[in-house]
Amino acid sequence: MSEILNEHETSSESKAHSEEQEDSASWERYMEKKSLVLEILHSNLNLHHLQHQQSKVELLKKCCFYLEIEPKHVNVIDENDVILRTDIFQLIDPCHFQKMKEVGKKQTEVLLALLTELLEQLEQGRQELSCYIQAYDMRTFLSQWDLIKQRLFKLSQYMETLLSLHVPGRLYVKHPLMSHTDFRSHRVPNIRLSLCTKMPLIFDREESVARKDCAKLKWFTGNPESQVEQYELYFQLVTGSQAEMGHGRSQVVTSDTCVVQNLQPGSIYEFTIRRSVTQTFVWEKWHDSIVLRTKT
Repeated sequence: MSEILNEHETSSESKAHSEEQEDSASWERYMEKKSLVLEILHSNLNLHHLQHQQSKVELLKKCCFYLEIEPKHVNVIDENDVILRTDIFQLIDPCHFQKMKEVGKKQTEVLLALLTELLEQLEQGRQELSCYIQAYDMRTFLSQWDLIKQRLFKLSQYMETLLSLHVPGRLYVKHPLMSHTDFRSHRVPNIRLSLCTKMPLIFDREESVARKDCAKLKWFTGNPESQVEQYELYFQLVTGSQAEMGHGRSQVVTSDTCVVQNLQPGSIYEFTIRRSVTQTFVWEKWHDSIVLRTKT
């Protein structure tokens, strides 16, 4: 009888020791995998980091998109066999280039929609991972690890794609943009088109002021302009008689400041600034506006 009891006690102790070892191993696996998830939550999926990416996307949505073409100049041979350095736009077929601008516009809209979707997926993923850490006990967490691991891999892909799309890429040129006859014996150059951006124009709220019958406007261009660029300043009367309200006019400016004359005293005006449309312009949806009241 005592031998049977001793064997039972030994068996129970051995089983308890085995279960303790299994629990210890499970706990180590749990802590290791939990630390991995926490590391990702504190790095790529950190709330501050996602907010920073969100700000970059919101800024990109306010930018102007253009087609950048390379090369900008090519050599052509005239009827006297003289080689002339020529602006590329003098040789490009306008209809084909217009089609490429439409392609650029569609690609821009797809790009911005994709960036917005990626940010939403990353924020949703961050919340899911936080829930796994806070709500799951050890056994539930380990039992769901394969699903969690797949989610981590997917979120990693989303982040890589998001970062790669912040800089607009090249466009595939399906049809020739210029004729072979323009180059005779010379090889037709390889035309490369890509999307580029210019920062949004934003009014300087401190420097922009209204006086009795005029207003001085100043804005930030956001880009070190390599050449003189034209801007369009539009303004309209917000308060006044029914016939006067909504009446506005615009003027072209080539600097980052402008003084608007002949305004009505004691009136409210809305001013809007935008870049002038050029032959490479593709897409723009946002313009900055400021409301000023003239003095009486």
